[in-house]
Amino acid sequence: MSEIVVDVWLYGGLSKYGRGAEQGSFANLEARLRGGSTIGDLLAHLQMPSRERGITFINSQLSAMPGLQPDMDHILSDGDRAAFFHLNSMWPFQYRLGAAMIRELAEAMQAGKDEGLHHSYGEHESTTE
Repeated sequence: MSEIVVDVWLYGGLSKYGRGAEQGSFANLEARLRGGSTIGDLLAHLQMPSRERGITFINSQLSAMPGLQPDMDHILSDGDRAAFFHLNSMWPFQYRLGAAMIRELAEAMQAGKDEGLHHSYGEHESTTE
């Protein structure tokens, strides 16, 4: 089976999963995976629990956020860029006017009664899926 290379960016406390690529508050590394791998496979490769990530982007498109992570089965392609932000990270400034989303996240938001719009989570709500 073919191999793909994913450009991975880990921000904040997630930089510890950088396998020696940590540069203070972030890490950047290339993940070599088999063709057909998913975000879930990438997280397993990094040994990073999904519950530790907050906002996630695939190729500059929002794919997950706290409490809504429908991207686990999203198939990655060679040359994709995945950026994972720690739960304590703030929303990136450049996306203040909205963000493009992958299909899986847009569908999950539309399916929820609140359409994925939270500003905080109560004790009864999970911050991960």
